[in-house]
Formats: sequence, structure tokens, C-alpha cells
Amino acid sequence: MTTSVVVTGLGVASPNGLGARDFWAATRAGKSGIGPVTRFDAAQYPARLAGEVPGFAAEDHLPSRLLPQTDHMTRLALAATDWALADAGVRPDELPEFDMGVITASSSGGFEFGQDELRKLWSKGSKHVSAYQSFAWFYAVNSGQISIRQGMKGPSGVVVSDQAGGLDAVAQARRQIRKGTPLIVSGGVDASICPWGWVAQLASGRLSTSEDAERAYLPFDADARGHVPGEGGAILVLEDAESARARGADVYGEISGYGSTFDPRPCSGRPPGLRRAMELALDEAGVQPGDVDVVFADAAAVPELDRIEAEAINAVFGPRGVPVTAPKTMTGRLYSGAAPLDLAAAMLAIQEGLIPPTVNVEAAADYDLDLVTSRPRTAEVRTALVLARGHGGFNSAVVVRAVD
Repeated sequence: MTTSVVVTGLGVASPNGLGARDFWAATRAGKSGIGPVTRFDAAQYPARLAGEVPGFAAEDHLPSRLLPQTDHMTRLALAATDWALADAGVRPDELPEFDMGVITASSSGGFEFGQDELRKLWSKGSKHVSAYQSFAWFYAVNSGQISIRQGMKGPSGVVVSDQAGGLDAVAQARRQIRKGTPLIVSGGVDASICPWGWVAQLASGRLSTSEDAERAYLPFDADARGHVPGEGGAILVLEDAESARARGADVYGEISGYGSTFDPRPCSGRPPGLRRAMELALDEAGVQPGDVDVVFADAAAVPELDRIEAEAINAVFGPRGVPVTAPKTMTGRLYSGAAPLDLAAAMLAIQEGLIPPTVNVEAAADYDLDLVTSRPRTAEVRTALVLARGHGGFNSAVVVRAVD
């Protein structure tokens, strides 16, 4: 019998809310966290809007010794992990250290930390470069710092990739639980809103250059012009369902299906892989398309990519066959943090029976999607499908279900 894996804790650091409760209150109300970049002077760059996490003072959440050795993204991840574990009612110091592991996703590592140390290197010399540069920039640093801080010595790892990596990390966490580790901390938090990170993101050619925060990120809209980048994400506590039940934990939902694919080589004539990833996830979960109550879209806001996603959704569910939402229109795309945040939103949608809106978007009719716009929609949500894609053509899908 396959081990059931459930989510028992959520820790959120989002541009529209710190903590799962504030995030959900903002998301269900359609409150956006997108605005002008404040973390550096972006006046000379073509894109000047971002989703920044507001009001986060690391010294309020972490011991002072950690501050000189951590990037902004790691500080957010460490705080989010504390919140997720508290939400799950887990005290790591009361559990066997090898019964807990950490698997996160990262797309950029500690860009801001690395940028500052390179500036010191070239302006002052090598003796002024922090010894912590040796790991603070690294992609695996969030997994490492979380495991050290929480005393978790079980399976540990990082999935280095774009948006879809957040789902791939959760799937890898589920795999380790099925192999016998009772609890894994997973998800993703990214934050590279600094000149170095900004240039790297601009190189994708997919950033919106609009200066209107309400019309800059418009997936499935006739005026779609690219995305607004953001920072933050979500950390989830995943557990063996039997272990969670034995300790009386409250459960948000089950990670019941997962699928991943690569797109074929351009000009190969073969179809994109997103539809296949969705079908694999549904098959593994043992659910039919008619059982799915909502799809959380990847929502690239690039017309060609929106078209591919709409066609994949319609191929599986039929035209306007399932409610579709993209609450990331309130946060921007958070790279490896985006899909874990969508998983958190899906769990909270199940809990409340409410589909959050896709704000500011006027859905183009030719996409044939039942896109939930403007206002949240009250609905019984028992099963949700979360989609994510990565730059370069990889796709992932996760099915989450309510647990009675």
C-alpha cells in the first residue's frame, strides 16, 4: 500500500502577506502586493515593478548570529519554516533528528549576498570578502540552514530550477516520506530583487515593462505583456499521514498526484508537455478530470505560453470545463517560491471552500477558460490541480485533495 503524504503546516512569506493567515486574508480579498521596486534604484532598468515582501525585519525573527551569514531569501525561508513548524504543532527538538529532512527548491540562490561580496572584492580587495560568501550564495543554502537550525538530519536536498521546481521539490519530499522518513520540510523561497538578479531576470525577455501596477501582469488577457517578478514563497510541513494522525495533527490536505515532463525540442513538430504532466498527476491521484474543482494556473502572461496552457487545460477538462485561477497576479511570479505558494493557496481554498481571484485580468474569450477574475468564488473545493512551468520547457503538476 502506498503511503499517504499530507500537509500539516504552512509558512508563507509573500508580497501580499506575512504568514499563512495574512496571506490568505489578502488573497481572498484580491489585495495585490505589486508595486515599484524599493530594494534598489531600478530607474535605469526597463522593468521597474516587483512583488516585494513588506514589513519583514529579519532581526525580529532570527538570532543576530545568523544575520551576517545569510541572504535575504534565506532569512525569509528560515522564518517561514519556523511558522510552518509552529502551524503543524511540531517541535523538532522533541523528535528523532534522523526522522526529519529538508528538501527545497531554488532558482537563483543568494544573489544579493553574492552581489555585495563581489562589490567588496573589486572595490576593496579579497580580504574584505565575507567567509560566509562560500555558502550564502549557494542554491542549497536554504535546505542547509533550515536543517542546521532545526536539527533535522534526515534526507536533505535542493531542486535547482525555475517555477516548476517548487512542485518537484515537494514531490521529492513525498518520495522520501514514502521511503520511510516521517516528516520533511519542503517548498521554496526565492528573492533576487537586486541589480545582479534583476539583470538575470531581464535576460529572459519575459518581464513586463509596464509601470501600471494594476495592468502589468495580465495572464490570459489580450493585453498580456510578460510577468512581474516577485520574492518570497512558502514552506510546507509534509508528513506520513499515519504519523500525523497518531500525533493528532490537523491536516490541510493530501499530496495525492504528481507528474512532470519536458517540452520537446523547438521546431520538432511534437506537442508541448504540459498536458501530459497534468494527465500523469491525475492518473497517479486516481481522479478523473470531472473530480477537479479548480486549477491553479502557471500563468506566464506571455501570449504564446498562455495559449499553450489554455489549450492543455481545455484538452483535459474541455472548454470552460473547470474553474481556473492565478492568484500570483497579486504577488508576481516568485520563481521556485511560486508553486509552493500556490500549493498553500490550494490548501487554504480547500479549507475555506473559496477560489481566490485572478486580479486585474479581463480574460480573453478565445482562451475558452472559466477564469475566476475580480472576486473570489465560493465553491466546495475537494480537489485542486496546481500547474507550474520552468524557463527552458519543463512542466510539473500536483494534485492536492481534501482529507476527511
